[in-house]
Amino acid sequence: QRKNERPSHKNACGLTPLLFHDLGKYSPAFQQRLDGATEPVDHSTAGAQVLRDLAGGSDAAMAQVIGYCILGHHAGLPDRLDGPGTFDHRMKQPQAIDPAWMDELQAEIAGLAPDMVQRFPTDRAGHAFSWAFMGRMLFSALVDADFADTERYYVALGEREADRDWPALSALIDDFIARFDAHMALLSRQEGMLNSLRREVLAHARAGAGRKPGLFTLTVPTGGGKTLASLGFALDHARRHGHRRIVYAIPFTGIIDQTAEIFRSVLGEGNVLEHHSSIEEESFDAKRRERKDKLKLAMEDWAAPVVVTTTVQLFESLFAARPSRARKLHNIAGSIVVLDEAQTLPKALLMPIMRALEELARRYGCTVVLCTATQPALGKRPELPGGLPLEGRELAPDPRGLAAKLARTRIVHAGDMDDAALLDALAGHDQALVIVNSRRHALELYLRAIETGLEGVVHLTTRQYAAHRRRILADVRDRLKDGRSCRLIATSLIEAGVDVDFPVAWRAEAGLDQIIQAAGRVNREGRRDRESSIVTVFNPPAHRPPAEIRGLIGDMKRIIDKHADLTSLAAVEDYFGEVYWRMGEGMDGKKILGRFMLNGRTGCHFDYRTVGQDFRMVESGLAPVIVALDEEARKAVDRLRVEAIPSGLLARKLQSSVVQVPPKARDLLIGNGHAAFVAPQWRGDQFAVLQTASLYRPDVGLLWEDAGYPGVEDMIF
Repeated sequence: QRKNERPSHKNACGLTPLLFHDLGKYSPAFQQRLDGATEPVDHSTAGAQVLRDLAGGSDAAMAQVIGYCILGHHAGLPDRLDGPGTFDHRMKQPQAIDPAWMDELQAEIAGLAPDMVQRFPTDRAGHAFSWAFMGRMLFSALVDADFADTERYYVALGEREADRDWPALSALIDDFIARFDAHMALLSRQEGMLNSLRREVLAHARAGAGRKPGLFTLTVPTGGGKTLASLGFALDHARRHGHRRIVYAIPFTGIIDQTAEIFRSVLGEGNVLEHHSSIEEESFDAKRRERKDKLKLAMEDWAAPVVVTTTVQLFESLFAARPSRARKLHNIAGSIVVLDEAQTLPKALLMPIMRALEELARRYGCTVVLCTATQPALGKRPELPGGLPLEGRELAPDPRGLAAKLARTRIVHAGDMDDAALLDALAGHDQALVIVNSRRHALELYLRAIETGLEGVVHLTTRQYAAHRRRILADVRDRLKDGRSCRLIATSLIEAGVDVDFPVAWRAEAGLDQIIQAAGRVNREGRRDRESSIVTVFNPPAHRPPAEIRGLIGDMKRIIDKHADLTSLAAVEDYFGEVYWRMGEGMDGKKILGRFMLNGRTGCHFDYRTVGQDFRMVESGLAPVIVALDEEARKAVDRLRVEAIPSGLLARKLQSSVVQVPPKARDLLIGNGHAAFVAPQWRGDQFAVLQTASLYRPDVGLLWEDAGYPGVEDMIF
């Protein structure tokens, strides 16, 4: 294939996968493929087998890790045992390759393991996890290099359009900080106690930028300026310590565009990657993932200087086995990772999440900022023995004092309230917010409110695509500002950082952290007195909360009588103590950590594939449907039919037009002709586009039930 290329081989573990991953192409069968034969050829097994045979002694374990990467660079990282496609099964399959490779690659295998292995944890479980995590990073680097090399080849032939090249953060950092300083200078003109506290938080966070990289917390009540304070810290910290990029992860897709827009307005339009799309490889035929076909996958590499994404994208990628998800991982190394609303991380996956964060901070040059209004959540404590070492790493000034100064609401409990009682309560307020636990309840309550003739009723859920939600929220803010009627019925997506300011709110029972987030949408700017700024917590008898939320409701009820002010940090600390004691080992509910093991005789037993399948922060397994009603989205859909245009580029343009639906609902939409995969010959099943526009209503969003689906899911993320 590359007879004129003779790279220098120093046997670094990062170079070895590149040398060996396509060794199976040294075979008559693959040469026939190059001449036009259509019979698929397994060219990704031979390299792993040859490497195993060459490596011995202390290099054997590292050769296994690299072998996982080589075996998985098309079909995804395999499991160790259990049937066809696994590591052991494939390593036993006979491979016939031409010995000419030995003259052309001149590989010498020795000293494969990097020095960092000597600093891995000494306990068996931690040691194995570090090895497996290193394997993922190598896999990411291999997949990215392979993809980029193929892309360059076809771009040079004129058969492919190049995706964009991002500038390095180091080349932009001085300009970014100058832009940020100018932006904050404009905001500094705003008066009032709240704005004064925001400036204090920002100054204190930026003053900590010179501290040693690692794990930090930023504990600031809702409305206290966390977003800009964390960005200011990240910019100064990156300039001081040379970080390669800033990754900002947000719990919900509903507000990612809001944060990305803030960052773009401060840092410049072309410097921020907004990535929340689930338009990725789903079941793209593995036999077609060769040569140019791999370019048809919507693969994002996170090479931008600033990335705004979701926590789902971040953590599901960190545990993913698929090349399309894993390609970005090595670009997280050397980054500043800001986790907004860190308390929303799923409790059943908390232990593997914390281990991944600790790996990034300890061994991959990352600084991680846990940014939340409700710390402490993830620090070491008796009821959380696997917590992170966060003592003395706070970036905010006096979190308890800030919480007291920024207390702007009262939380009251109303007990049972059915929809009729809720609507009666809403009728007494021209401006009010109601937050419920499911899309189904939100839709039913909205439709009933319309029937009763209430004015200014607005519906906001993930039935609506992100660009549409952005317009709805702009209208809501205008209504609130102008004093017009505005009764917003929403799901929990509004709780994580959405900048709205209601006089009062009702919140269906949930965990205390969610209740406090709901309270952050009430009297946000502190213009009203606290006594009248009431958040009423209620139980909707006809709408049972999901199982996880039921457990959190019980945790909150056990601490209610102990605290006069449930928004205080003392109450929050008490609440999380209850959560962690109750869950215990359930914080690794999928037994993720136990599926990475090292055996002194047989080596690395890593179940990458099944872990990738089981590590799901969104358990409902929703499927994307593109609603191309906006002009820009329609143009992007049309461009799907042009083979040369990268799928990743188009996925980026379409991600704000996606509605997530139950998989059975999407199947029914497709089966009845209401949706269809566009250009499947080029794109596989990545781009399902709504064909029947009437199923999307401007007030409520996508009504997939009208396509014949019998029910709506009860969970909302």
